[in-house]
Amino acid sequence: MNTTFDWRRIDWSRYAIPLVFIVLFAIAMVMGWPNFHKPQNLINIFRQSSYTGIVALGMTFVIISGGIDLSVGSMAALVGGVTIMTLNVFPPDSQLGVTASIVFALAFGAVCGLINGLVITKGRVTAFIATLGMMSIYRSFIVYLSQAGNVVSTSTVYPEIGSGSVLGIPVPVWCFIVVAVLLHLLLRNMKFGRYAMAVGANEQVARYSAINVDRVKIIPYVITGITAGLAAVLWSSRLNSLNSSEGTGWELDAIAAVVIGGTVMTGGKGSIFGTVLGALMLGIINNMLVLGGISSYLQGAFKGLVIIAAVLLQYKNKQ
Repeated sequence: MNTTFDWRRIDWSRYAIPLVFIVLFAIAMVMGWPNFHKPQNLINIFRQSSYTGIVALGMTFVIISGGIDLSVGSMAALVGGVTIMTLNVFPPDSQLGVTASIVFALAFGAVCGLINGLVITKGRVTAFIATLGMMSIYRSFIVYLSQAGNVVSTSTVYPEIGSGSVLGIPVPVWCFIVVAVLLHLLLRNMKFGRYAMAVGANEQVARYSAINVDRVKIIPYVITGITAGLAAVLWSSRLNSLNSSEGTGWELDAIAAVVIGGTVMTGGKGSIFGTVLGALMLGIINNMLVLGGISSYLQGAFKGLVIIAAVLLQYKNKQ
């Protein structure tokens, strides 16, 4: 009996993202020595990655189902600003006001996502154009409501959410972990996840398979709206205020995290775990460049190179 192990039979593409993460982490250890590996710095990377990472988790569903959402950054700014305005109606020390405002933020985000989904499915507008238009609309609304300035919270309780920690881990990181677990279960263990992949892989075949394609395409936008609302709460509560320009570029970081994590831009294939690693890799890159003394103006260049490399890897794996 031949017991020789054949390394050529291993599907290395399945382990490409974790391996790249390990290599990047090792490079960061060298470039950022002796500060990178310190617990406080690692926690800071997780915290900074969690905001756009949460948005990216919702974006994963949108891209898997064959769509794209360019409005998430502007949506988060609008939801965060209106949430603070709602919160200011309550007394400064009101726990009820904070709870009600969080529920409102998630619901408002879901409605914004639903609008995106309806414009795309019922209006028959391509996802790129529809969400590009909604991005301008959402941003315009928050600039108007804030008079192009800051929306400041009067609550003394609200900052405890974004700046608080549980067992030494910041609350935003816990939220990132919980959302990732829930959406992983939805994608891998529930019927909707299989339907979303089927629609992303081949929408016409999915229709012939009696899948309600419009509903399957709308739900990911609602999920992304909820994740954008949650990220808006975490970000605005940490600062206890929100500027009308907040969230600019979040959509690009979210899409980058999804693509780097191995989700195929054409839809039909992807994973939540990959997106988590993608978001962390972006955080590590930014942190590594800062600790390495490299100009912050070059961060975008490095990020762009990583995105292009990730897409090239996807292309090579298809050959």
